[in-house]
Amino acid sequence: MSRKTWDTLIKDALVFDGSGGPPLQQDIAIKKGRIVARGEALPKTPAAEVIDAAGKWVMPGLLDIHTHLDLEVDLEPGLPEVVRHGTTTVLVGNCSLGTCFGRQQEGEQNPIVDCFTRVENIPKSVLGKCVEAVQWDNTGDYMQHFDGMPLGPNIGAFVPHSMLRVEVMGLRDSISRDPTEQELQRMEELLEQAMQQGYLGLSTDGLPFHYLANAPHTDRRIPTQFASFGELKRLLRVVRRHDRVWQTTPIIENRAKAFLYFLLTSGRLFGRTLKTSALSVMEFVLMPKAHRTFLGFARLMNSKLMRGNMHFQALGGNFRVWSDGIVSPLYEELDSTCELIAKEYDDVQGRMALLNDPAWVQRFRADWHHGRRGRNLAHLRTRLGFPDNIVVRDLELMVFDGAPVPEWDGDTLEQVYQRVLRFQAGAESAARSAAEHEALAAFPRPLGDDADFMLHMMRRYDKDFRFYVDVGNVDRDATLELLLHRDAMPGFNDSGAHITNMAFFDANLMSLKLAQADSLQTVATMVRRLTREPAEFFGLDVGSLDIGARADIAIVDPAALADWDSNDTRKLEYRELFEHKQMVNRPEGVVSCVLINGEPVWRDGAFTAALGREPLGRALRAA
Repeated sequence: MSRKTWDTLIKDALVFDGSGGPPLQQDIAIKKGRIVARGEALPKTPAAEVIDAAGKWVMPGLLDIHTHLDLEVDLEPGLPEVVRHGTTTVLVGNCSLGTCFGRQQEGEQNPIVDCFTRVENIPKSVLGKCVEAVQWDNTGDYMQHFDGMPLGPNIGAFVPHSMLRVEVMGLRDSISRDPTEQELQRMEELLEQAMQQGYLGLSTDGLPFHYLANAPHTDRRIPTQFASFGELKRLLRVVRRHDRVWQTTPIIENRAKAFLYFLLTSGRLFGRTLKTSALSVMEFVLMPKAHRTFLGFARLMNSKLMRGNMHFQALGGNFRVWSDGIVSPLYEELDSTCELIAKEYDDVQGRMALLNDPAWVQRFRADWHHGRRGRNLAHLRTRLGFPDNIVVRDLELMVFDGAPVPEWDGDTLEQVYQRVLRFQAGAESAARSAAEHEALAAFPRPLGDDADFMLHMMRRYDKDFRFYVDVGNVDRDATLELLLHRDAMPGFNDSGAHITNMAFFDANLMSLKLAQADSLQTVATMVRRLTREPAEFFGLDVGSLDIGARADIAIVDPAALADWDSNDTRKLEYRELFEHKQMVNRPEGVVSCVLINGEPVWRDGAFTAALGREPLGRALRAA
């Protein structure tokens, strides 16, 4: 038997190499996990295995630049839900949260559970399993523990600022006082060590609806939000010195303060440019022009005048968020519904007590209508596209998907509200079934406005009615333009977070689909933006099909891509891993094959035996 020169030959592919140049009809040869040859009509005989890619696109494995897979990776290192979408590199430790300092438990304080439960909408039962898997207590051991794991995708990690504060100050002090000079110095020391260990940078967070989950702290935000500008400036000086990245979210409740903090990217003001990756740019349904403001500011920061390097992460699909009753990340923004969400998951009695408290109902009604009615400044700001709150409260934009009455599924909440009004006006025919008749008859008479409608739904069904809202990129009209904008960065998916509320594992594929509708050259540009470009920005040795590069490769079927829509393949599915349901996305046939380190891990709609069993991915150290 003749000895084979190559392990694998990918044959007859249209190759997008990540450079942004026009695609080429080529073959790719792989040996020992590396790309060793590319060209036309390479011979089959030297290859132990041949993958027929005729009619397919071949590209570097895609980068998911914003995930919360820190927890899942230690329970299921193969990370199959991202791999099936052609993703071969994921970044963790975002939004100031992560596990790189270990469990950090002290007495009754459990920071991982405290922080992740509400910020990323992950049930405590799931988080408890994740915490049990943590066996390290420092950033160095965290990076090294990946070396012995059967990783699927490659992992790059940020130092999460909330966890850094907890490590030095403890959870209680990190949300109740300023750090001492000694504590600030210790934070700088730990961050310096992590930069030397190859961490990508520092992540912080400024979103006003990110709260802790455990009493007595349920009315307090996560630790990063208690840091002063001076503290961030000192810590980011360490990141700046190593030419690493600051990942952050804007302080949206104070836009002037947000822009002040974003000035930290400026090399003109601070001596050296700070690479900054911020959430996020999309066409928000309630702020349709806000993306222009953010991108305009980024363009100013990136100009020769300011010498910054700032990009807003862009989502490739419509920003669809599901809610179980009122329980979702959206409604944390309103003080009244935030109180409801702060109740323990199974505390139905506690939620009912609030829902029937006249003082709370008054607060809810004020929150629900704020900026939506009346002759006042808040309403004017909303009409101009700069509302005080970005949470959607328009029943016409809220669509039942898991309704307590089968006939309601697919209806907007407004349609059901109007049906209730007709029913109460004497139109018995408004009820389409006995079940709907019973439901409509249960509404209080007379039903007032849409706030009363929501109050009844929460009182009667608690979390047992489910609906979704498209918060942004509703019709995807401007999405491609944003994905291609020079001051934006595609690759934002939020994979692993909000496990019952979101399913954005597929946003990179939707980015390719939008590009495909334009031209092959736009596809080439998009591949570069999803592979080589973010890899260079974050300092990672991935995202290329150059000779000698690791063979992390995605093979996409363009015909299946053209026929697919992400809204058709999102679903809520029970996962044994979590012993809980999770929103997933399972497009069929779009990604025909994924290779990591030269090994096929997804092929023809199924995972191979190698995924999760062999150490294929690696912990990436920033260069």
